[in-house]
Amino acid sequence: MSTPQATATDAPNTTFVTDSPTNQQVELHGSIWMTIGGTNFGGAGRIGLLAQIAESGSISKAAKAIGMSYKAAWDAIDIMNNLAGQPLVERTVGGKGGGGTRLTQRGQQLIDNFKTIENEHRRFVEQLCAQADGIADDYLLIRRMSMKTSARNQFLGKVSAVHRGAVNDEIELDVKGGHKVVATVTHESAENLGLKVGAEAFALVKASSIIVVADSEGARFSARNHLTGKISRVQPGAVNTEVVIEVNGGGTVAAIVTNESAQSLGLAEGKTASAIFKASSVIIGVPA
Repeated sequence: MSTPQATATDAPNTTFVTDSPTNQQVELHGSIWMTIGGTNFGGAGRIGLLAQIAESGSISKAAKAIGMSYKAAWDAIDIMNNLAGQPLVERTVGGKGGGGTRLTQRGQQLIDNFKTIENEHRRFVEQLCAQADGIADDYLLIRRMSMKTSARNQFLGKVSAVHRGAVNDEIELDVKGGHKVVATVTHESAENLGLKVGAEAFALVKASSIIVVADSEGARFSARNHLTGKISRVQPGAVNTEVVIEVNGGGTVAAIVTNESAQSLGLAEGKTASAIFKASSVIIGVPA
């Protein structure tokens, strides 16, 4: 006789909720589903059907109680009887009601054992949930790191303002260090991405779209984005130079400028510089 094997799935039967340090709610889900030889035997739904049969003595009443059709209930019972190798449910004849159905001893044993397995699984999910506060941020970080893009500059933040327009919308994103990144996207894109105040989003900017200014004090620019900090790295190439600015408050911005520009601006490590880029140069993305 084959023995059912219990496996965990991600169906939302057992659920625990916790808040991560970033105030993002983490939900852990789990349920039990039994298989025999790789064939689905049943989970909480079919075990619930058996329990209702034990309580009511009627397949039709049991099916109605769990929202299953009479035919589907009989099909499920036939499958379970066949896979178990012996009847779990049997018909009764005679009596005042004219007969009905009842669980066999094996059927009742299955219900009892399933409850034991469920209780153990629930304790497992509780223990995992207790650790969720420690893993939530790293899990989210790994997901962000797995995103592939050619843009050198990636800023994670939350939408702080959305200014609607007839064609384009202006999106303001609060990012690390108390800075703000402004992007211009089409109204359709803003709707499709679900960009609204409080939503998490990415701002992507190509290094070639960054203008480096060595001394911006007192200067005014038409570009909406202006991040200032200290140059942390200057890497000359055959034609262009990569300049990395460590922005005040945290984070970095990488820019590509010509070697001639780098020399004329006197760009060097430790020197104050600003990264300037247009709102139209910003690409907005959202977590999948």
